[in-house]
Amino acid sequence: MKIILAGGSGMIGSRLSAALRARGDEVVLLTRSAGAQISDGIKRVIWDGRMPGEWCSELNGADALVNLSGENLGRGRWTADRKTALLSSRVDSTRALVQAVYEVRQPPRVYLQASAIGYYGSSSRTNLDENSPPGAGFLAEICQKWEAETAAVVNRGMRLVILRTGLVLDRKEGALGRMLLPYRFFLGGPLGRGKQWYSWIHPADQVQAMLFLLAGDSHQGAFNLTAPHPVTQDEFGRLLAAVIRRPHWLPVPAAGLKLLLGEMSSLVLEGQHVIPARLLEAGYQFSFPYLSEALRDLLQAG
Repeated sequence: MKIILAGGSGMIGSRLSAALRARGDEVVLLTRSAGAQISDGIKRVIWDGRMPGEWCSELNGADALVNLSGENLGRGRWTADRKTALLSSRVDSTRALVQAVYEVRQPPRVYLQASAIGYYGSSSRTNLDENSPPGAGFLAEICQKWEAETAAVVNRGMRLVILRTGLVLDRKEGALGRMLLPYRFFLGGPLGRGKQWYSWIHPADQVQAMLFLLAGDSHQGAFNLTAPHPVTQDEFGRLLAAVIRRPHWLPVPAAGLKLLLGEMSSLVLEGQHVIPARLLEAGYQFSFPYLSEALRDLLQAG
């Protein structure tokens, strides 16, 4: 297959591109960075993430388009300017790709579009699935606008798959890397009340689920990419502490996190109990359905 990948340099995209190359697919990476056109078997094509350009020719006759573009939500306080940048980095890049789909003679057969479980808003309700209604708040607004930009591709005969991803675990990047630090110094404990739900996924399952959805011609619409067993933040911390042999004892008050992080504190103080109902119904089998085994796999090597 020939896969066009936008946002391929991030935590998920780099893993996906490696997996695609390992199985023999041709990968074309849309990038804003100038450099070697081809390295590691991956062709890199410059785009600005805002409008169609010469890169559109790569879409013509390609098998699939995967869009993972978007600035990191956890990098910097959510000032008004930062929130605008977070939204536009997602909406503008998606709009450009959809416009490009309409400019080529033969568009890709399938479009995988990134989104997140933030679509549902923060909630204490359990078992949110793909039929649950959209929520409220900044993250929900981003996800809903992000997804809305992709709707028009179905009118070009493309199979559209929306990836509502949860907390992707990575020992060096993302939320897990930040959570590890206080535990390394024996200062780990509950964040706020600790009762907020964390719907997580091992990066291996994230990538394999994307490949699964890419391959299945009947798979379309929204899919929650989360492990089937969410945990509370307090349980997450206890399991993390057990794996790296550190105590879980020092609570961090919600007020302190809000003072330190501002509105961005919602990333750790709020959550959702999300179930990957459609992924399970489609027959996907998780390699890491439980957090304890996922953390052991990611952390016990060091």
